[in-house]
Amino acid sequence: MTAVALAALVACGDGGDATDPPAQPPVAATLTTTGPFGNATRFTAELTVGTRYAYTSTWGTRAGVRGNAVLIWDVAPADPVLVDSIIVPNAGTTGDVQLIEDANLLLVAIEPQPNGAIALYDVADRTRPRLVTRYQTRNTANGVHTATAARVDGRLYAFLCIDPTLTAEAQLVILDITDPATPREVWVQAMGQPFVHDVFVRDGLLFTAEWDAGLGVWDIGGGGRGGSPSAPVRLGLVLTQGGDVHNVWWLRDPQSGARYALVGEEGPGTIGTSASGDIHVVDVSNPSAMREVAYFTVPAAGTHNFWVDEAAGVLYAAYYNAGVMALDVRGDLSSCAETARDARGRCDLARAGRWIGRALHDRGAYVWGVEGAPGGTVLATDMLRGLWRVQRVAPRAR
Repeated sequence: MTAVALAALVACGDGGDATDPPAQPPVAATLTTTGPFGNATRFTAELTVGTRYAYTSTWGTRAGVRGNAVLIWDVAPADPVLVDSIIVPNAGTTGDVQLIEDANLLLVAIEPQPNGAIALYDVADRTRPRLVTRYQTRNTANGVHTATAARVDGRLYAFLCIDPTLTAEAQLVILDITDPATPREVWVQAMGQPFVHDVFVRDGLLFTAEWDAGLGVWDIGGGGRGGSPSAPVRLGLVLTQGGDVHNVWWLRDPQSGARYALVGEEGPGTIGTSASGDIHVVDVSNPSAMREVAYFTVPAAGTHNFWVDEAAGVLYAAYYNAGVMALDVRGDLSSCAETARDARGRCDLARAGRWIGRALHDRGAYVWGVEGAPGGTVLATDMLRGLWRVQRVAPRAR
């Protein structure tokens, strides 16, 4: 990891020609927020949210305090309550964390080299995690940057993105964690330029964020090419504008036929003050011929992790020093007025009227992650001050 509202919607899909002046994006309304909750002992990183409890991880070193903690929150009250924490031995960063509710498991990624590993905790009692296993091999030792759990054909797998070193390439490691006490490596592959940074898994497809190598799509059971988690088959690779492919969300939307991948670009930044990188929309209806069709940019700021309220068709993006951005992603994202297109033919989602909310842009926050929470809200992690609660929005029907 580098240290680095409703507005009136403008109709898209018709109007405007190449001679019209560029459309100016409407300014999205500011969403109501409460917080911050927590303290500034450590840098706050990722979060994962369940039906009542949430967990936030910690990153790097702050004033001599390592990011070796996972904090446990009761998020049922309007003001989240910190109820306990886990200290992870030999961790300098616990930057990725995921609650797997149907398995009563908490997955924690551990950095840096040489202690790279994952830890699996039994969270049948959500407030009292119990370590089941800490898994480390020569393939994880360089540092597990992100870890994502998903079910494929009834089995539970963890997809680990392993840090590169001066002498070793980045790798994707796939573990079968159906029995969490005995994880089993089923596939290891070097990939990414120079990182494989994150993945998204659904319906037997694996999407890989491979930095300057681009966005990859793999059949692991749902792509019709005979792939599986132990033998993935690459279906396609596309280079997005600017590279630095950090994260991806495959959008499932009945109006668009689930054909878009929302891609985060993470450029250079400095904790607390600056960031860079856009959101890119890639048409993945044909994985062998993917193409970028839209984008969203914020001047002097950059995006990080996403969460999508698919029922409402709203993307919430952590935007580091620009806070949280909410975008309408329902329907055809490749269709917009000519005045909302750039020179490459991509739709500018802001000028197309899809920028519908923002939060924490004026609160001095530096937002790492976002995720939906109880009570029709979104939780956001501020690296500097902990946790915020943000109201959700609903786009105009299209």
